[in-house]
Amino acid sequence: MGDSSEAVAQPRSDETSGYRVVQRTIMRASQELDVRGLYIAPVTSIASSADASSGQSGVDRASQKLAAKTTDSTPTADPSLIGYGRIDDNDHTIAEKGRRITFGTYFNAFPASYWRRWTEFRTVRLVLRARGIGALIIYRSTARGQVLRADSIPLEGDQPVTITRDLSLEPFIDGGWYWFDLEAGDGEAVLESAEWLIETDRQQVGRVSIGITTFNRPDFCGDQLVALSRDPSTLEMLDDIYVVDQGSQKVVDTDRYAEAKAVLGDKLHIIDQPNLGGSGGFSRAMSESLQRGASDYVLLLDDDVVCELEGIKRAVAFADLTRRPTIVGGHMFSLYDRTVMHAYGEALAKWTWFWGPAPETKHSHDWARRPLRSTPWLHRRIDVDYTGWWMSLIPTAVIREIGLSLPMFIKWDDAEFGLRAGEAGFPTVTLPGAAVWHVPWTEKDDTLDWQAYFHERNRLISALLHSPYDHGGRLAFESMANHAKRLVSMQYGTGEIILLALNDVLDGPERMHRDLAQRLPYLRELSGRYDDARAQSDVELFPPARMKKPPRKGKGIPNPTNMPGKLMMAATGLVRQVTPPRAMSSEFPEGAVPHLDQKWFRLAHYDSAIVSTADGTKAAWYRRDRKQFADQARRSAALHARLFQEWPELSARYKEALGTLASPDAWKASFEGLDD
Repeated sequence: MGDSSEAVAQPRSDETSGYRVVQRTIMRASQELDVRGLYIAPVTSIASSADASSGQSGVDRASQKLAAKTTDSTPTADPSLIGYGRIDDNDHTIAEKGRRITFGTYFNAFPASYWRRWTEFRTVRLVLRARGIGALIIYRSTARGQVLRADSIPLEGDQPVTITRDLSLEPFIDGGWYWFDLEAGDGEAVLESAEWLIETDRQQVGRVSIGITTFNRPDFCGDQLVALSRDPSTLEMLDDIYVVDQGSQKVVDTDRYAEAKAVLGDKLHIIDQPNLGGSGGFSRAMSESLQRGASDYVLLLDDDVVCELEGIKRAVAFADLTRRPTIVGGHMFSLYDRTVMHAYGEALAKWTWFWGPAPETKHSHDWARRPLRSTPWLHRRIDVDYTGWWMSLIPTAVIREIGLSLPMFIKWDDAEFGLRAGEAGFPTVTLPGAAVWHVPWTEKDDTLDWQAYFHERNRLISALLHSPYDHGGRLAFESMANHAKRLVSMQYGTGEIILLALNDVLDGPERMHRDLAQRLPYLRELSGRYDDARAQSDVELFPPARMKKPPRKGKGIPNPTNMPGKLMMAATGLVRQVTPPRAMSSEFPEGAVPHLDQKWFRLAHYDSAIVSTADGTKAAWYRRDRKQFADQARRSAALHARLFQEWPELSARYKEALGTLASPDAWKASFEGLDD
């Protein structure tokens, strides 16, 4: 808890001299309602009495009495503030008489535990500018999600006062936040501004270059450039913006580009190159920034994100003040359901070598339905293995030490880079309060078709480089099981592509740069040979569903929800693969399978089916082929046996080649080779 110094009406410079602002409270009258709950929220329920243990010693009785009735408050999911308060044209937050507004939200609470863990500082200063009748109540939480009142400051007049509190970071080793609420008493209470500051002589703000890789999203990318150009405080930190345009629909051809260029001028660089995927685009931005030599950081951003620009400033401030060079990532919210977060942290399960949400977190958390105060697990500090390159601030010192991305095209490049940085002593932190909105993964299935190649190949390569287990732990078995699921699902095109990826991995690291520009056209051609990749947007183009015999007892193929049912379906589905397909199944589909029901153990019971894609725009006609099944199963067994047996030698080869593969010189040769 902080000290109990009195509120003072002194110039702000007296309160902030020798301090650096690391987080500004965001209050916007123009804030869209569907995301306002990520910034501020009305408090709808208030306890009748205070827990004496949560009060702070040294606070006068009047302040305790005013805060007592608000110890146990609950924010509402209603973002409108109607009946509770408003944000005026000066971006001041106003709480109406007898009402309360909380700043204990994703973007406005202070992530104290991250500052405690990754920096040397043990105190944060909160400076507020407020007026009116009411109180400001400061809270802190524990890693268990318990909420404690840290201070209560009465507001007693119409003249703005500057309120300063120094708050300890000591109790936050395992987790916890600070935040404050604004409560109005017999009249309105107004918060004009609030800032969190760190006392430090490291006042120089790091310089940033931004790298955006884009492929045929010119309007989306143009919008992002315009947003950057309209924020003067962000522009002050920027050296350059590198837009690596790898598509046929060019950003420079949009009106939005012209608008952004008029402001950004020489800071904006457009680099046209053939499609080298995310790794080729982001490596180009890293390379250009290193050659320029002016920036402290490279900020990687996807082209199809909407960025909270205040989060960039927070990420830079945090990175400037960490103990050692640190990669700082932002969270990803859904662009369609904008209070839903993809993951609170990214981690790898080392034994099976697969990515997923970090331990003790929950996937697709909705901050509107379960806000900070009422969700205990959000109060833990979450440590990560890597951060996604939808928003990642990478110190140029790290890039100089470990190199650029591996030439992976897409998938696993960000994970591998984070693991490589960690092994070199450079941690990765996903910082709460820094975030973008992005198209969610649920709207596509990138494990099918040609993209399956990059999932398989890059997963294996990253494990060969970084797995702590002999023979990669369970990975060889996991890979073989994944391929088998594709076969029983009649996804023979995806199965063939997975086998190609295995072959390429076994060939060794020498081909990675060569394949960067050459593999994708072949993958598309290979995939197109198979029924499961020949999707149509009009299902009327397929024959109607028909079977020679009706389903037994009219039940059709079940869709089990419990584990015993799934295991039974899997066992009987595997046995069916050796039997001939049913009559008429090659001429007519036996049914239609929505993507939601596209489980391998269920598809294994069809001999043919119309299967829709994840985004709901197309469907393909899957047909069972015993010859394909037997041929691919045989080759899969042989290749996976080789992978397991050759793992030690193969791992050594990839590790030896790593420095060269990721070096700026190797990438420069690949970039220059594109022009030959």
